[in-house]
Order: sequence, then structure tokens, then C-alpha cells
Amino acid sequence: MTKIVAVIPSHLASVRFPGKILFPFAGMPMIEHVRRRALLAQGLHSVAVATCDIEIADAVRAGGGDVIMTADTHRNGTTRVAEAVAALDCTHVLLLQGDEPLLLPRHVEAMIAAINANPENDAWNATAPISEPEELDRHSFVKYAINAQGRVIYGFRRSPSTAAFADQQRYIRKVLGIIAYRRDFLLEIAAAPQSLVERYESIEQMRIVEAGHSLHSVPVEESLPSVNEPHEADIVLEHIRDDPEQAQLLARILA
Repeated sequence: MTKIVAVIPSHLASVRFPGKILFPFAGMPMIEHVRRRALLAQGLHSVAVATCDIEIADAVRAGGGDVIMTADTHRNGTTRVAEAVAALDCTHVLLLQGDEPLLLPRHVEAMIAAINANPENDAWNATAPISEPEELDRHSFVKYAINAQGRVIYGFRRSPSTAAFADQQRYIRKVLGIIAYRRDFLLEIAAAPQSLVERYESIEQMRIVEAGHSLHSVPVEESLPSVNEPHEADIVLEHIRDDPEQAQLLARILA
């Protein structure tokens, strides 16, 4: 029997957009959009925010949310979440990025379904199709090559493949900010040293692949913009205003 918790790691010290996690969309901090959308997904035991910043904790608690305070020494979300879940009673952990206020609950549910189908796997990552050839060499986001069984073989930022684009679309997908772990595996991999490709390519999940563990793709139909820099906030706001599904979700989390 699985017991899946979602944890959203967050902190204020963003290099490209300081304090972005509290940026207000429709009068609500970005972190609250993510947390409340996660709560709409069926199959989660709980949703919590893991942070070292009291300002974030206060904003989440003001909205009735659960907070787990962590150390301020974490260099990535994985180790922050590992600290947060060390004392939690769960079998699996879903790590959600706090800078994705357009999170779709059905994407969370796809991850939950994948976990329940094969709970013995080590880790899962949501992926979306590559739609344009230029995306293969866009450094700002990671792509995976995925085998016929749905297992991630390798990750990259600029494509090493020489195949035709139509062929690459069959096995290469972009990585989304929704990743899940068996709880025990998360604690193990978070404590492991940084791997070679992880270090030089700045792809954290390569630590899993390089060590021979299983990282499985969970395919979803679309990717949505996150907020890494200030100008991207306007792009997200357009989606919230203009997309019918996003408008419906906004109404639900504001209710």
C-alpha cells in the first residue's frame, strides 16, 4: 500500500529573480498557487512546503498550509525535501517545483498512477513532447533520451544525437519539474556524492542514472511555462487569464 506525500521545496534566494516564490499572481503568492493546485490532485496523502525562510512559512500558514522548516544550507531542492521527509510516515515522495504556478493537478495524478503501477521503481519524472527542433539545443531546460520501456537512458541540455528531428521526437522528451522517489531511495540518493555528468552538465537527475538506478519517464501531453526570470511572470499571467483550464483552476484555488 503506497502512501504518497508531496513536498514543495522553496527559498527566497533566487539568483535571477530574488523572492520570486512570493511573487503575487491574482493576489496570491506563487507558492500558494502550486500548493493549492497540488491539493486538488486525487491520491496524495498530504502536501507540505519545505523552506528555511520564515516569510515563506508565514505566507503558506496564512493560507492554511503545512510547513516543514529546514536548514538554510541546502544547495538544491532534493536535499531540502530529503530533510523534510526524514521524519514523515510515507512510502513515496513527490517533489514539486515552487516556481510553476500553472501546475496541472492531472499531471500530479499521472505521477501518482505511475507510482502505484510500479511502486518498487526508484524514481519517476514527468516529461513532455519536444515540438520544435530548436528545443533540442536550448540550454535552459533538460531533455531525456528514453528507451522503449520508458526508462531514462541519459539527460542533456544540447542534443548529442544526429538522427532526423522526427526520429528524435520518438525517444527524446523535455523534463518537467515534477519528480517522485521511493522515500528510502530519496534519502539514499540525496546523501550520495555529486556524480560526474551531474556536475559538468548541471543535471541533478543524472546522479540517479549514472549510479545505475531506475528513473522512469511519466509522459504528459504538454509543458507549461515556469518562472525563472521576472519577464516570465507576464507569460504565466497570460496563461492564467486566457486558458480555460487555467481560469477554472484559478477559480477553484481562490474559492
